[in-house]
Amino acid sequence: MPPRDNPTARQVRLGCELRKLREQAGMTAREAAGLISTDQAKISHIEAGRIGVSEERIRRLSSFYSCDDSALIDALCAISREHRGQFWWDEYRGVLAPGFLNIAELEHHARYMRCLQPVMAPGLLQIPEYARALFEGILPKLPEEEVEARVEHRMRRQAVLDRENPPKFDVVLHEAGLRMRIGGRKVARAQLERLLEETERPGVTVRVIPFAGEQFVEATQTVLYAGGVTPQLDTVHIDAPFGGVFLNSVADLHRYRMQLDFAEQVSLDPDESRSFIHHIARDL
Repeated sequence: MPPRDNPTARQVRLGCELRKLREQAGMTAREAAGLISTDQAKISHIEAGRIGVSEERIRRLSSFYSCDDSALIDALCAISREHRGQFWWDEYRGVLAPGFLNIAELEHHARYMRCLQPVMAPGLLQIPEYARALFEGILPKLPEEEVEARVEHRMRRQAVLDRENPPKFDVVLHEAGLRMRIGGRKVARAQLERLLEETERPGVTVRVIPFAGEQFVEATQTVLYAGGVTPQLDTVHIDAPFGGVFLNSVADLHRYRMQLDFAEQVSLDPDESRSFIHHIARDL
């Protein structure tokens, strides 16, 4: 089977974790290749997510690397069993850029999510009109069909919060984002009302960092921290003008946990935040 041209973020993560296990064990790619009767180039492709790997090979390699973390091994095997066309976002393959599929995939598999949003409502809590205004503001202008596909995809992502056992979703918003009249006064008010409605969900918590806060919070980028089925599979997604970036090193995960912890500490509590949002909506 030829190497994949565009492996998904999950496929890349599977290979990345296998590489980490090999390096922690002090083994070379050549030694790993010898164990499963293949060549060094194929190990490199596996570790880059460009070639799939069977569950049996994952377990053999894990044993060879002296990894006894059964939860991690089981999670990696589960990723290896996933296939293209299995999930709803695969319908958008070739329609939207791979990053859109990867963020839906990340949210779907997350056990919990923590989000820091400096200038807009998080995608999982947006109304269609608000999302459309955001996409219509992109330069150069997107074709209308592209805008509609992006809005539809974003709305479908929100089903993750409607599941029987949805992931816990903790959001920290900056007052700047709440006061932006994206889409106009009517749309902005409707979006704030949607945020208020979402705070009534048992698993959704919304906190606000007010302008009056006296401690600086590094909140210039949108940050999504998705907890994996095992801590080793936690992932950070950073939104950026050139596209989303997925981070999973121990140092990066620690850094963004600290950033989110601090943002929550200096924000208003959930009840105060709800009242704060209500006052902004009333004044629109």
